[in-house]
Amino acid sequence: MTAKFGLAKALKTVRKARGLSQEAFSDVSSRTYLSTLERDLKSPTLHKLTELCEVMEIHPLTLLTLAYAGDSARKADQLLAQVRQELDAILKERDAP
Repeated sequence: MTAKFGLAKALKTVRKARGLSQEAFSDVSSRTYLSTLERDLKSPTLHKLTELCEVMEIHPLTLLTLAYAGDSARKADQLLAQVRQELDAILKERDAP
């Protein structure tokens, strides 16, 4: 599954929706690094993504859902349903004798 919206666009969308400047992330990232993420020149580690999401006060899965589903609530619902099914299957497989 490819990202419809893209992580870079999702990050910038959430940052702006929250009214945050790039400087607001100075405790976890430089403005230059955040700019490279928003221009899709670099990809963050999972740890860095978590730190950025903490500043924006969202769960990292929210950002990833936006990246994959874009601004379509229907696609977000479908994606989250798929994630739930996959998690259930993995947990059942793990617990199987």
